[in-house]
Amino acid sequence: MAQCVQSVQELIPDSFVPCVAALCSDEAERLTRLNHLSFAELLKPFSRLTSEVHMRDPNNQLHVIKNLKIAVSNIITQPPQPGAIRKLLNDVVSGSQPAEGLVANVITAGDYDLNISATTPWFESYRETFLQSMPASDHEFLNHYLACMLVASSSEAEPVEQFSKLSQEQHRIQHNSDYSYPKWFIPNTLKYYVLLHDVSAGDEQRAESIYEEMKQKYGTQGCYLLKINSRTSNRASDEQIPDPWSQYLQKNSIQNQESYEDGPCTITSNKNSDSNLLSLDGLDNEVKDGLPNNFRAHPLQLDSSSDPSNSMDGPDHVKFASSLHETKKANTGIIHGACLTLTDHDRIRQFIQEFTFRGLLPHIEKTIRQLNDQLISRKGLSRSLFSATKKWFSGSKVPEKSINELKNTSGLLYPPEAPELQIRKMADLCFLVQHYDLAYSCYHTAKKDFLNDQAMLYAAGALEMAAVSAFLQPGAPRPYPAHYMDTAIQTYRDICKNMVLAERCVLLSAEILKSQSKYSEAAALLIRLTSEDSDLRSALLLEQAAHCFINMKSPMVRKYAFHMILAGHRFSKAGQKKHALRCYCQAMQVYKGKGWSLAEDHINFTIGRQSYTLRQLDNAVSAFRHILINESRQSAAQQGAFLREYLYVYKNVSQLSPDGPLPQLPLPYINSSATRVFFGHDRRPADGEKQAATHVSLDQEYDSESSQQWRELEEQVVAVVNRGVIPTNFYPTQYCLNSYSDNSRFPLAVVEEPITVEVAFRNPLKVPLLLTDLSLLWKFQRKDSSGKDNEEVKELVTGEPVMIGTEVISEFLINSEESKVARLKLFPHHIGELHILGVVYNLGTIQGCMTVDGIGALPGCHTGKHSLSMSVRGRQDLEIQGPRLNNTKEEKTSIKYGPDRRLDPIITEEMPLLEVFFIHFPTGLLCGEIRKAYVEFVNVSKCPLTGLKVVSKRPEFFTFGGNTAALTPLSPSASENCSAYKTVVTDSTSVCTALVSSASSVDFGIGIGSQPEVIPVPLPDAVLLPGASVQLPMWLRGPDEEGVHEINFLFYYESVQKQPKIRHRILRHTAVICTSRSLNVRATVCRSNSLEDEEGRGGNMLVFVDVENTNTSEAGVKEFHIVQVSSSSKHWKLQKSVNLSENKDAKLASREKGKFCFKAVRCREKEVATQFSEKYIFADIIFGNEQIISSASPCADFFYRSLSSELKKPQAQPSVHAEKQSVEDAVRLIQKCSEVDLNIVVLWKAYVVEDSKQLILEGQHHVILHTIGKEAFSCPQKQEPPEMELLKFFRPENTTVPLRPSVEQLSNLIKTSLHYPESFNHPFHQKSLCLVPVTLLLSNCSKADVDVIVDLRHKTTSPEALEIHGSFTWLGQTQYKLQLKSQEIHSLQLKACFVHTGVYNLGTPRVFAKLSDQVTVFETSQQNSMPALIIINNV
Repeated sequence: MAQCVQSVQELIPDSFVPCVAALCSDEAERLTRLNHLSFAELLKPFSRLTSEVHMRDPNNQLHVIKNLKIAVSNIITQPPQPGAIRKLLNDVVSGSQPAEGLVANVITAGDYDLNISATTPWFESYRETFLQSMPASDHEFLNHYLACMLVASSSEAEPVEQFSKLSQEQHRIQHNSDYSYPKWFIPNTLKYYVLLHDVSAGDEQRAESIYEEMKQKYGTQGCYLLKINSRTSNRASDEQIPDPWSQYLQKNSIQNQESYEDGPCTITSNKNSDSNLLSLDGLDNEVKDGLPNNFRAHPLQLDSSSDPSNSMDGPDHVKFASSLHETKKANTGIIHGACLTLTDHDRIRQFIQEFTFRGLLPHIEKTIRQLNDQLISRKGLSRSLFSATKKWFSGSKVPEKSINELKNTSGLLYPPEAPELQIRKMADLCFLVQHYDLAYSCYHTAKKDFLNDQAMLYAAGALEMAAVSAFLQPGAPRPYPAHYMDTAIQTYRDICKNMVLAERCVLLSAEILKSQSKYSEAAALLIRLTSEDSDLRSALLLEQAAHCFINMKSPMVRKYAFHMILAGHRFSKAGQKKHALRCYCQAMQVYKGKGWSLAEDHINFTIGRQSYTLRQLDNAVSAFRHILINESRQSAAQQGAFLREYLYVYKNVSQLSPDGPLPQLPLPYINSSATRVFFGHDRRPADGEKQAATHVSLDQEYDSESSQQWRELEEQVVAVVNRGVIPTNFYPTQYCLNSYSDNSRFPLAVVEEPITVEVAFRNPLKVPLLLTDLSLLWKFQRKDSSGKDNEEVKELVTGEPVMIGTEVISEFLINSEESKVARLKLFPHHIGELHILGVVYNLGTIQGCMTVDGIGALPGCHTGKHSLSMSVRGRQDLEIQGPRLNNTKEEKTSIKYGPDRRLDPIITEEMPLLEVFFIHFPTGLLCGEIRKAYVEFVNVSKCPLTGLKVVSKRPEFFTFGGNTAALTPLSPSASENCSAYKTVVTDSTSVCTALVSSASSVDFGIGIGSQPEVIPVPLPDAVLLPGASVQLPMWLRGPDEEGVHEINFLFYYESVQKQPKIRHRILRHTAVICTSRSLNVRATVCRSNSLEDEEGRGGNMLVFVDVENTNTSEAGVKEFHIVQVSSSSKHWKLQKSVNLSENKDAKLASREKGKFCFKAVRCREKEVATQFSEKYIFADIIFGNEQIISSASPCADFFYRSLSSELKKPQAQPSVHAEKQSVEDAVRLIQKCSEVDLNIVVLWKAYVVEDSKQLILEGQHHVILHTIGKEAFSCPQKQEPPEMELLKFFRPENTTVPLRPSVEQLSNLIKTSLHYPESFNHPFHQKSLCLVPVTLLLSNCSKADVDVIVDLRHKTTSPEALEIHGSFTWLGQTQYKLQLKSQEIHSLQLKACFVHTGVYNLGTPRVFAKLSDQVTVFETSQQNSMPALIIINNV
């Protein structure tokens, strides 16, 4: 239980005090009324004695009484109505609320820190009022009147006669059978005569003489002169006199209800009402008033029809209630005791002392003696009280019957003179004067008698008081008999059906148990008495039980919370809304945040409702908000109810302050970090053959890899525009801002271009939410053209239409538990700073359209306008937390977040806006296929644009043609089949010889130091005016690898007028091309042994080209025709085809392979430009009847682009130390001999059947030949993954491998060639030796001087080798040493000598070569690749 102001040792004596009646004459009542008080009220503040008093017990022992208090009340002839008592108790509890600003106790239990009010003043007020307002009953005498004060005024005509009348009136009330109420303790009631004298108005002499007369008549012990009203009421304001009455009068006690009526005249004799009010067994009417509260309209409604005890005296009852109410209202501004001075206060105090000392206590003492004597005389000395007591407590105890064995009746009724009742009377008297030992003995005796007689009501009363007396005995000779109380409570409740008495037992016993720290027993006791018949009582007892649980040695926090909830529920039923709310709020501390979501929902819902009833609308809103924002586990119907309730409360709140700021709404959830902002217009859909550039849109998923690629492309083009340097203030353009983009800077938006904000909503509920009139909330700070700020800040949603246009979505439905994005647009019409603050909308739900079990909403729900049940307008802010900072040490050690400015764009001046459309753009191509498409550039803004460039990582995929118009074919209809190439019809004579032309790579945008990826778009006049559009041809070539290719184009452009904030703009396009296999070309080049060519110089080469049709027939390709093979090189050109077959038209069906062989020669000196020139010689060998000019667009474009991409591939360059530098140079020179820069372009046509129509596709493949003898391919070869091997462990040896050219490279240093007749006739019979002249040609392939040694001796000595070479010898010098200058050809005239006919191999000379300035490390033999055979014939 909660802490109380009074201890239990103070509480019980104060609850059971001697009762004194007061009967006043009209005149006396008038005197006291001058102070706005009745006589009984006048005495109330002074009714406690200030000193100890003494009396003697029947054994003549002195007994001390401390802090005695008496209760004086006006006589009421009718028992108080149960309904009135209920009303009174209800008012007392509702009038007592926790003090504002009261500091609550903080109790720490486990991991709970609870703020709990330690005291419960409402409970104490209730208990005090309850105990005071208990009606007197026949089975106990504690609140029966012991004495009666008869009060008359000195100003009356005949005061003494008035006293006689009052005395007769008292006698009539007590002894006339018409009056069964009030109850009197003993027939011989003490009468005490009080003469009231008004000091300010009355005659003091007269008063004194009357008092003397009274003394003569009634004796000095029986009368008193009380002087009051020492000042007149109009002087009351002069000095401030304390008002001790207000604290008593606020608690409107039942006892002073007669003060609201008209004095004694209302005491009417009403037999009907009396007989109705008294039940047969003398119990008061509370017993019969047992209807459960829930059958009444309101627990406090005083309705005569619903309350059986009120059926007869309804009018009185209502009159009383209303008068009580009026008095309450009247009492508020009234000063009590206005005519009394402090001296008067002392006089009243003195009067009470005198009355108690001289009148009441002697009377009580005498009565106790009489009763004791009566009992001794009646029962005989053997059973005198004291001896009996001794006998009982010495151990000879009679076994008591258990309560259940007793008859279920309240037993018999005793006549007033019954000796059992006399014992009870004596016990009660002893109890009232705090003689608890004697009281206990008497109660114990009486209890025995009553139980023997099975008078259960009397027995329960005796048990109850025996337990209390035992507890209050000084020195605590015996423990508190709690079982007495339990039996009493059970008897009252179950047998007597008297809940009022049972409740008194519980209140007293619980307080006693609490004082002994037996909280568990106290809680069980309190909970036991909660029942349906009184919600208020149940609520208060449950609340006290909850306090018991929290005050235990180890606090039971959850039990506390649970019983608090039960108490709150009962308070709510009792109409005590404030107390109910308080209980729920206290319990919420325990349940909050512990995952008990359903309990939390229930508590929040109740708090919301109660707060709403009490008009605490903000609390109500916050409680309902909690229900909705927690992840609710309620059913859909329950959530719908919560939402409707919330909307209803919110609507009321918003109606109270319609002009106030918009409230923050809790639903739907907004994932702020997922907010995306897009600057620019939406992409146009494809229009027939016209396809708009993909650019950036909110439909695209973020991909960090691709965004990095776009960034690199933009950096590349910006670097080219700024002469190779990226400016320091460059930031990549971001059209779409999301949580992955860099949002640390204020984004730039362009005036007149929309800003789209994508807000991610999520509906956590199982009911659909309907948002209406959804739009963005923003603030705008405009800037004048001069750049000055205009301090107008528009925060309204409507803003000012001139500044910013706001799009409103009229209806936005989010289904149950759905996540959905809304895209909201703003249209800036002025430059300045925009801040997007949040969204504003009406939140509502759909009426009668619930989604059931996930089947979906009922049909007709989503069509047209939804019927809104109720909606409220509010806002939600978009607050985005920036990225966590992690750069400096301070940032790493603390948690700091950077800014996220994606919602704060700066609106800048107008900029040009480009739109790009692709016409006839293919989605599928063969590898290497050339296709012509068109690109349309449109300027949709009001500014001209210039500097249009396109950049791509795959420049080999497309071209806009060469720089000069001559190189670019304008119309595709210039040749048959609408070829994409520039073609010339040829005559058939020049079939196998090459047609030579030349072109510079600079013409095609690929020069020294240029970026081949950045391609300027050839706009006419280099400017695109506002509204203008231009169409340009674009050739595409299918990538060499098959599969799906994503090719990114980035278009870069600038404004003609330079803008300070935005230097350039970009447009992105991603083309997706699916390529299928076509041809695979592989080529090798090797030196020709034949040294003759047209110029007579060495350097002929043979080029072998293998073409394989790798196409599978899925693509519908019937066959490929090789129409032309072209070469492109700075130094070499194809001369002619040396194919043996006469097949002029090279056709390849599926999976067929064709082989071609061409002769290549060095270009003439005049054709070859300097080393650094970018001029290439093109030579075309035609297999058809029209020449494709390979040095023109698009053939040369794609050739150059593939060449540049090949050159960009990283070459492995081993790093060398300084001492190895010379060796390195030598190796390079030797390697150069075997290098060749010859590039082959194979042009083809493919015949495709598609939709029963034949199409002709055309294309080209490139092979780049670097090294003699090494095979090169048109498409990159797939690397076979190495087979899995066992792991080998070895120690690396720290040996450096010397750099050395390979044998293959060295064999190319010197080229040798033998010239001799194929057959030689010699008459051996004439001359036995045959001499044949042989010329050995030595050609230096390198650009350095080479030392050559020719050794003619046969090296081998084995006979097998002699047989192979045959027996011939070289005549003359056997070794020659020569030095060949750079690329010099030297001939040696040799003679071979034969002695037989036969076939001989002349390729025996061994040639050693080394670079002149090098050591002999590189010297090695030059072997001929082919045997030189000669036939010697005999003639």
